[in-house]
Amino acid sequence: MNEWILKYMDYLKYEKRYSEHTLLNYERDVKEWFSFCQREGINEFEFDYSDVRSYLNDCYTHQLSRSTMSRKLSSLRSYYQFLLKEKQVKQNPFLIMKGPKKAETLPQFLYEEELQALFDSIDQTSILGCRNYALLELLYGTGIRVSECCQMKQSQLNVELGTVLIHGKGGKDRYVPIGEFAVEAIEAYLQRSRPQLLKKSNLETDVLFLNHLGTPLTERGVRDILSRMTNQTAKHIKVAPHMIRHTFATHLLNNGADLRSVQELLGHENLSSTQIYTHVSKEHLRQAYALAHPRARKDRK
Repeated sequence: MNEWILKYMDYLKYEKRYSEHTLLNYERDVKEWFSFCQREGINEFEFDYSDVRSYLNDCYTHQLSRSTMSRKLSSLRSYYQFLLKEKQVKQNPFLIMKGPKKAETLPQFLYEEELQALFDSIDQTSILGCRNYALLELLYGTGIRVSECCQMKQSQLNVELGTVLIHGKGGKDRYVPIGEFAVEAIEAYLQRSRPQLLKKSNLETDVLFLNHLGTPLTERGVRDILSRMTNQTAKHIKVAPHMIRHTFATHLLNNGADLRSVQELLGHENLSSTQIYTHVSKEHLRQAYALAHPRARKDRK
């Protein structure tokens, strides 16, 4: 790998403290830009605005989504700012390039009966089932990001007080309460399942969730677990970890929680990041009204 990409990735990992998922995306974005430069005969340390436009046109021909395009620009803008500070380039043409506006899409969430179907699909008597149940309870009970969940250590849990310390984005910590269901599931996992998993690797680790080999569970592993849960239900819904986080926020708002509290629980720096859930909540109310109110629709007989 290019020396400066390695230095950049170290900067993102250790100084910016980006998640594993974000690091992989940023690394791939920079490498794809380098491949484009090589194909087109562009010097990646000396290029201009027109070269950036050519690259974006190339991305458009591959029908990339607007959110992917925006992320690529963000990755490269950040990379060349890093090089600028290190005096490896004289300018950053990506700074003046605006990305496409994201289409405003409401976050997907699960209704309570859909979430219950996931819980019901888990065999809690098995070692992995016990772990999966605790994992789902923690994801839904705290609204934690999958990266935060995979990095969580046992020492961050206080089951007696019913709180968990979450190491969030950018090194920002927050305390989040956990309910009785989650506490009970986690205690069962720690007593019955985790010791059995740990024996398989002989590792000394404080990481909370372990995989079937007894090593720390990865973000991809969590996605696979949720996918298997979904396949065992009759709901046929594709569930990703972030959907559980969306569900946590939406259910809180639907049941009367205030926006500022939800913001703190999610670890959002800006309230605007949390406000999108109010649109989901309002849409939920509109649908409930349309279905239940006798004079909501003229076509009702």
